[in-house]
Amino acid sequence: MSAESIHVEVAYALPDKQAIVPLQVARGTTAIDAVRRAGLERLFEGLDVDSAKLGIFGKVVGPQQELREGDRVEVYRPLIADPKEVRKARAARVKERRKDDAGE
Repeated sequence: MSAESIHVEVAYALPDKQAIVPLQVARGTTAIDAVRRAGLERLFEGLDVDSAKLGIFGKVVGPQQELREGDRVEVYRPLIADPKEVRKARAARVKERRKDDAGE
């Protein structure tokens, strides 16, 4: 590897299929450039990398984030449900169950 290139990985996962694509890229390569170069859209039908949120080691970054040696760019799936709404619904179910158990 030359001093002008760095090693990075691009990762994407579904519940039943995952991919980590190692790449050697030029210094100055952005997160979105690496994701496009990884070819995930060929591996995962329906994936639109241009609208996906990206991160590096669990921290959300912008698509123009320049990569450093060893970075792992993660492509995040859109949320199916709002986490706040899921927690509210769960709390309501627990409250209702406790109410039923108390015989009210």
